[in-house]
Amino acid sequence: RVQRTRLARTVRASGAIAVNETHHHTIAPKFEGWIEKLHVNQTGASIRRGQALAEIYSPELVSAQQEYTIATRALAALGNAGGAERETMQALADAALRRLRNWDIPDRELEALRHGGDVRRTLAIVSPVDGVVLEKRAVEGMRFMPGEMLFDLADLSQVWLLADISAQDLADVRLGQLVSFATPAQPGREFRGSVAFIYPTMTEATRTVKVRVVLPNPDGALRPALFGQVEIAAGIDEPR
Repeated sequence: RVQRTRLARTVRASGAIAVNETHHHTIAPKFEGWIEKLHVNQTGASIRRGQALAEIYSPELVSAQQEYTIATRALAALGNAGGAERETMQALADAALRRLRNWDIPDRELEALRHGGDVRRTLAIVSPVDGVVLEKRAVEGMRFMPGEMLFDLADLSQVWLLADISAQDLADVRLGQLVSFATPAQPGREFRGSVAFIYPTMTEATRTVKVRVVLPNPDGALRPALFGQVEIAAGIDEPR
C-alpha cells in the first residue's frame, strides 16, 4: 500500500483586513422621528457599549410611553381588584410595553417607566457594542424614517483577514492551517491566526479564491482595508 507523507510548504498571497461581519452593527430605528441631539458626531469615534449616540424625538414613542404609564398607574390604583377593568388595563399596558420593546427601547428606560417615571419627550439611542463608528449619517435636527441607517458600528477587537489564493495553490490550503500577516503599515510586526473559512466561489478576473482568517486586534493596529502579505503554512502529500 502506498503511504503518503506531509511535506511542509508555504503558500504566499496578498490579503487585506476587513470588518468581522459578526461584530458589525447598524443602527436603524424601527420608527419615524427626529434627531434632537447628537452625542457622537464624528466618523471614526470610539464608543462603548451602552453609550448614548443620539437623543431622538418621536410622537409614536411619546404616545406609547403615555399609554404604558396610564395603564400601569391604573393597575396600581385598582390594587388587588379583579374584573374586566383590570383585564383591560393589563392588556393596554402589555401592548404598549411590547411596542416599546419591539422598537428596541433600552431596558433602563422601560424600568424607569415601570416604576412611575415621567414620560420622556426624547429617548437615547445607545451603542450595542464597544467599537468605532464606521459611518455616521445622522445629522442634528434631521428627520429619519423607519429602517433608515443612522450609524454603522463595528467592534474591531477582532478582524478578518481576507487572502486571495491562486487556483494553483488552493489544493494545498486547508482549514486550521497557521497563517501570518505582515503589512508595511506596521513594520516589524507579524500577526498570526489560522484558516477559518475557504470561500466557495472564485473571482473570475483574477482566478483566485478568498480565504478568511480571524485575527485578534486588541490594540486596533489592524484597520479595515489595510493591505499586506500573507503566508500560509500549508503542505503537499507525496507518495513513499
